[in-house]
Parts: sequence; structure tokens; C-alpha cells
Amino acid sequence: MTPDRIHIPLPVEYFHLPTLELAEKLLGCLLINETEEGISSGYIVETEAYMGPADRAAHSYGNRRTKRTEIMFGEAGYVYTYSMHTHCLVNVVSGVIDNPEAILIRAVEPFSGIDLMNKRRPVSDPKNLTNGPGKLTKALGITKEDYGRPFFQPPLFIAEGYKPMEISRGKRIGIDNSGEAKDYPWRFWVTGNRFVSR
Repeated sequence: MTPDRIHIPLPVEYFHLPTLELAEKLLGCLLINETEEGISSGYIVETEAYMGPADRAAHSYGNRRTKRTEIMFGEAGYVYTYSMHTHCLVNVVSGVIDNPEAILIRAVEPFSGIDLMNKRRPVSDPKNLTNGPGKLTKALGITKEDYGRPFFQPPLFIAEGYKPMEISRGKRIGIDNSGEAKDYPWRFWVTGNRFVSR
């Protein structure tokens, strides 16, 4: 979009890490969206891993291949968006081809374009701007139309950020009907960051 772009997208190879490792490594990375309205970005501070056909909480559990999940069966590093209730959620496709895994981006810490983010999602408390998966997509202008884009090139991409001092790990959120999968410790967050969802 601009010849003087400061942030360089991560290479596609970055996304070829095992899913649980990638879910941790994405913490501190910068999620950037370039739109006609302007550029906005935030540091990823919370992720959840979904481990494919054997994970009862994953959309691809049992190797379900639908129009919605099709992108998950492809190469790692692509955008998987879907609607939940009235919200759009954004995921990073991970794992190897035909082993459909993904990482939900649960929260980001606003970095640039904060005025634009506030215009899209007015809030009285700044920490509520992007501290949830549906909140961050609205603030950053990410929509279902972004489905299938590569995260390794603009306009919606992930760039290098910072290395968190400490990372916490625990159970995923909002998947109570997924049997034993609800207890897997596959949620990761930057310890003490105020933008983590809960």
C-alpha cells in the first residue's frame, strides 16, 4: 500500500511451525490491517490453538470438510475467518496440508491507528477496545471477506513485534460442550497484559 512500509510481513516459513509452538510464537507479533480507511494494528497478546480432527472443540473435528473449513485443509499461514453470533473471528491456519489446524487470535494490544479503531468500535475504557476475538476484528476492520488471504503479505498481515517477558498457558474459553477438549491447556497469553480477554 505504501512504498515506505515500516513493518515487513513474516515469511511464509514462519507459519510452518507445529501448531502449539506457533500459538506461543505469535504472542508479541504485530497484526496489521491496511484498509481504504487507513492502517490499524495491534500486538497479539492472546491465542488459542485448535488441533484438528482429534480436537472436539475444532471446526475440523472428525475431519469435517465444509465450505467454511476448506481453507484449514490447505497450507499454513492463511486467514480463516468465520462468524460466531454477530461477530467475525480471525484465525491463522496452521499444521500441514490436509491436517486442518488453526489458531484463534483472541486479543491484541492496540499499537497504531487507534483513532480509527475507536471510530469503528467506540468504547469508554481503552482496555475494552480489543480484549476479545470479536472486539479486535471490529476495531481492526477485519471481516469475513478476508477469508483465504495470506498472512504473509498485505493488506492483512502479521509482522515481527516483541518477545514477551513471560507467557501463561491455560484452558480455552467458551467451549464447554466439547467434552474432554474443554480442559486442554491450549490457550496462551502474555502474562499480566491488560488486553487479555479474561
